[in-house]
Amino acid sequence: MKCDVISLDNAKVGDIELADEVFGLEVRPDVLHRMVRWQQAKRQAGTHKTKGISEISGTTKKPFKQKGTGGARQGSRRSPQFRGGATIFGPVVRSHAHELTKKFRRLGLKTALSAKAKDGKLVVLDKAETDTPKTKDMAGRFASLGWSSVLVIDGPEVNEGFRKATRNLVGVDVLPSQGANVYDILRRDTLVLTKAAVESLEERLK
Repeated sequence: MKCDVISLDNAKVGDIELADEVFGLEVRPDVLHRMVRWQQAKRQAGTHKTKGISEISGTTKKPFKQKGTGGARQGSRRSPQFRGGATIFGPVVRSHAHELTKKFRRLGLKTALSAKAKDGKLVVLDKAETDTPKTKDMAGRFASLGWSSVLVIDGPEVNEGFRKATRNLVGVDVLPSQGANVYDILRRDTLVLTKAAVESLEERLK
């Protein structure tokens, strides 16, 4: 698959051949759905917690005698039927993460890249660098390119000047190639890969 390579000044500077086994796969919503669920589940804090009967403050004395009162027998004021008592089968601190195989995760990333390529939302950039890390200048360049919701993926390392110039722009994310993931690719409208990112991703996913 051939794709134009542009510069930050919106000028064509060449073209690049994208590997079909990475950018030309069939788009499978079921794979993307499972990948997003997997990523979101890993991000959940899992700190929700209710107190069991052993954690409730209060006396351990029997509230009243077993027989002769005409009421139901009770063993503790900390029982769940009393105000301020325990919660039965309530949530506990736990991890929500679940496993997906490496093969499936690799397929998920390739599917996300292929989805952007198929929709015409994949752009290849010559390089994501700037000598003057000014947010205003970068905002103007992005506006001329029509990028309002964009994820920029660079090579193994992100240029420091480019990172500083874009970090306060709303709707703009910048990641190194090893940080490329399905959720961030799908949550932004446009995916921008530098030539270094294309090489790195193809080497990683082929």
